[in-house]
Amino acid sequence: MTDERNGVEFYWRPGCGFCMMLDRSLSKAGVPLDKHNIWDNPADAARVRELANGNETVPTVVIGDVSLVNPSADEVIGVLSHKAPHLVPEGWEPPQPGRIAGAARRLLGG
Repeated sequence: MTDERNGVEFYWRPGCGFCMMLDRSLSKAGVPLDKHNIWDNPADAARVRELANGNETVPTVVIGDVSLVNPSADEVIGVLSHKAPHLVPEGWEPPQPGRIAGAARRLLGG
C-alpha cells in the first residue's frame, strides 16, 4: 500500500475512459499517482474487488485508509486535503455547492 505522504494508489485498466479522464485530471493538477493496471497483476485486481464490493470497478483510488471507487478529481483532492494536505495542488479550491444544494442546506439547517 502506498503511504499517503508519497502519493495515491490509482487502480486502472486499459481502455477505461473514466480511468483516462481521472488520470489526466490528477496528473495535470500535479497529484502523484502510484498506478496499478488490474489486468497486469491479479493481486491488484483482487484489491479492487475487495474495495468495490466484489466488482472490478475502476478507477479506484486509495489514499491511506480511504478508498474511492470511480471518484472525480475533486473528490480525490478533497480527501488529499484531509489525509495528505502537502499533496494538494497549489491554488486548488474545493468545489462550491450548486444553487439547489445550497438552498437545501439552508432549509435543512446545515
